Amino acid sequence: GLREANEKLYALNFRAWMPETLVASRTEDIVAFAHQMGGQVVIKPLSGAGGDSVFLLSPADRNHRAIIETVTENGKRVAMVQKYLPEVVQGDKRILLLDGDPLGAIWRIPRSDDVRSNIHVGGSVTHADVTPQELEMIKEMRPKLKADGLYFVGLDVIGGKLTEVNETSPTGIQQMSRLSGHNLSAKVVEWLCRKTAS
Repeated sequence: GLREANEKLYALNFRAWMPETLVASRTEDIVAFAHQMGGQVVIKPLSGAGGDSVFLLSPADRNHRAIIETVTENGKRVAMVQKYLPEVVQGDKRILLLDGDPLGAIWRIPRSDDVRSNIHVGGSVTHADVTPQELEMIKEMRPKLKADGLYFVGLDVIGGKLTEVNETSPTGIQQMSRLSGHNLSAKVVEWLCRKTAS
């Protein structure tokens, strides 16, 4: 599962739950998509993690073409471009799944001077609950995740929209454990021991 799934592209298996999304490398395609989305989109490389090279892109910014060229390496690398979700200022929800079931959730809230909410770039963390709508999304995702051998993943949700499925870097368990008062890492290890013993 880790070999086959890309952090960004795998979410496209659940496109109905995602914001409007384009995967492209051509500058003109990305600029046109940004205009269609009302002028603001988020662009990120497919291989990045932790907020690396994630930009808020606006055609009104005179640097927008340079940003696209940087992220796509002048059209040689494909990028994911998504409609900007203004709800991100209230937080990007990280939901950890273990064997297809929610383990916990946190809000990652961006700094006032940054569009990224990743913890290591300064995002603050508070407890979050998993909503009934998110439980319905997880229910739909569960069979595919399990069939692909993706047992421990982190879902990124902004304004009820799925933006990423993190397989190689499903961070946040330390913060969830601290905020919930439960050792969630121990649950993962116990599950793994049962899985390997069976």
